[in-house]
Amino acid sequence: MEENSKDKRPDLMVGKKILYVHGFGSSGATGSAKSLRILLPKATVISPDLPIRPAEAMELLHSICETEKPDMIVGSSMGGMYAEMLYGFDRLLVNPAFKIADTMAEHNMMGRVTFSNPRQDGATDFLVNKALQNEFREVSSHCFEGVNEVEYDRVFALFGIHDVLVHTFDLFTEHYPQAIRFNGAHFLNDHAMVHCVLPVVQWIDDRQENRERPILYISLDDTLRNGKEPIPTAIKAYEQLASVYDTYILASIPYNRPDAWADQVRWVEKWLGVPAYNRLILSSHKSLSYGDYLIDAHDTAGAESFMGTHIKFGIDPFKTWEDVITFFDRLGGQ
Repeated sequence: MEENSKDKRPDLMVGKKILYVHGFGSSGATGSAKSLRILLPKATVISPDLPIRPAEAMELLHSICETEKPDMIVGSSMGGMYAEMLYGFDRLLVNPAFKIADTMAEHNMMGRVTFSNPRQDGATDFLVNKALQNEFREVSSHCFEGVNEVEYDRVFALFGIHDVLVHTFDLFTEHYPQAIRFNGAHFLNDHAMVHCVLPVVQWIDDRQENRERPILYISLDDTLRNGKEPIPTAIKAYEQLASVYDTYILASIPYNRPDAWADQVRWVEKWLGVPAYNRLILSSHKSLSYGDYLIDAHDTAGAESFMGTHIKFGIDPFKTWEDVITFFDRLGGQ
């Protein structure tokens, strides 16, 4: 991977097992599985070659889950479709292809298909015909059958806004609440692995470990109100702080703006991405928000009465976002 080592979170999933379920025409040697091993060096990533026939693939996955008991399952595209049906485990689905039989027809995936990654059995290609397409339609028809109150909160899904192959966001949200759009395409690159997949892995690991992180609020009132593009160092600061702290955007409510919430949610989604998912709080009384730190350039809307540490952004010693990052680096997560 080409990402800076500071973006890695090597203390996540320590001693745990992750089952990675690859996509259509790929193998266990996919680059996404390799990236997970680099980003999570203290975890064990299991990434098997899946049989071509979907019923056999599901049989293999159930067997692996029974014997290995993974702590988390990550599935991409076709693998996301399979992973949804592996109930009883925490799961992350990336661009899940719940309608894969239709996707095959729409995107000319019939006929002879060459594997995009080497397979242990040495196979280099396979045939997709109507019979196999119907097998996929049958298996995928069982998606969501096991959704209940327990499963409801155990599944996250990431949907690339530039994905031209699979469009299942609406279908997923009919069954699960935790659907997150990200600035990416169908296939994962290094940036998506670090800034989209890894934050969700962190949330799941924190929940499994009952880990509580110090709470940090960041006020971006001026930028949010005007819908302005944040400076790159502000985005960098949010990403780095969110990897260590329980980080939220805390903004005051604009007057006479009934549409403010929707506009600001879209702003946060566009500029701060996955790490800020479900992290926007609108309040005219910031002092009522319990937390450890508040980064705010103003002393208004309750910031002056915040019960934790108020970091006054824009003046010494916090004139820039680099100053803020340096300060929190020295705190070491405290």
